[in-house]
Amino acid sequence: MKEGLKIAIGADHAGFDYKQALLETVPAAELKDFGTYSNASADYPDFAHPVASAVESGEFDLGILVCGSANGVAITANKHQGIRAAICWTVELAELARKHNNANIVCIPARFISIDEAEKIVAAFLSTEFEGGRHATRVGKIAC
Repeated sequence: MKEGLKIAIGADHAGFDYKQALLETVPAAELKDFGTYSNASADYPDFAHPVASAVESGEFDLGILVCGSANGVAITANKHQGIRAAICWTVELAELARKHNNANIVCIPARFISIDEAEKIVAAFLSTEFEGGRHATRVGKIAC
């Protein structure tokens, strides 16, 4: 992982246990937890928007979001200009999301992978660099 990264993290109730595990294993210069703070029912936009805003503003370098399917947090985060949130359920998808799409938020589907897999996916996402080149041209065409 690139040294000095500032990471924003958030989850709804379905992703709470995964978020707690990631808080213990993600090496970062700064790791800010945007909630939820329990496994009581919670609305994913309440956590996805603050994480996306923190990355969008440049206050944080990258983000991690966790919910049951990862769809809700990804859809919400991608409403923010400049956010490229990618649903990743394998290490290879996480690496490609960074290399080819310059994704800046990884979205983890807690109901479909183990915590161990989630930790490996996040580690790959955080340690993979954007390749640029022809991919930069494509990423440049994403914004509306």
